[in-house]
Amino acid sequence: MSRRLVNLTLDTLEDLPRPCRQCVHWELDPVSAERACATGDPGLEKEAWVSQTLLEWGSCGKLAYVDGMPAGYVMFAPPAYVPRSMAFPTSPVSADAALLTTAKIVPEFAGGGLGRMLVQGVARDLTKRGVKAIEAFGDAKAGEIDEEDERQGACLVPVDFFLSVGFKTIRPHPRYPRLRLELRTALSWKSDVEYALEKLLGSMSPEKLLRPIPATSSAEN
Repeated sequence: MSRRLVNLTLDTLEDLPRPCRQCVHWELDPVSAERACATGDPGLEKEAWVSQTLLEWGSCGKLAYVDGMPAGYVMFAPPAYVPRSMAFPTSPVSADAALLTTAKIVPEFAGGGLGRMLVQGVARDLTKRGVKAIEAFGDAKAGEIDEEDERQGACLVPVDFFLSVGFKTIRPHPRYPRLRLELRTALSWKSDVEYALEKLLGSMSPEKLLRPIPATSSAEN
């Protein structure tokens, strides 16, 4: 079984899972994202965001392939490029960190160490570019189905995933804590810990990834 890691580009963008390819949850502010989904073409908006970020900042995502098949991906960028980052009650992201927005392992490939390969690839990339840390907004209630979740949903990775790979909570919140991983820590992870986390990412459904965070979050800043 061959595995390879490549940068997200306009060419490889088409290899994202279809729902994720059309999702602009992170790339646009809440109002613009809702408008794009209702009356526009979110796929074009996503492509425009990737193009601009690549041109102005550089690589903003990694894809993993297994035997030539897209098996998972992760996306990241400076918080200034992620309008949604300011809609969280635990924002803003630290000035010396890049924001890991989302990650997904295709269920068929879960448990094979792809998450470790993806995030360590991000860590190596960002270290070369002088970034000191990765931060992320986690979902402390991932997997729970309650009235708020059904109505508002979440486009976030479970908190347990971040904690298990070395992230530390730097701003607690009952639903959306902000977590941080120093890059020097990321480059020395234990493979057995990462293996366990593939199962968490692989269990996330595309529908879950597409849901927006509650619009009221911005009012809590």
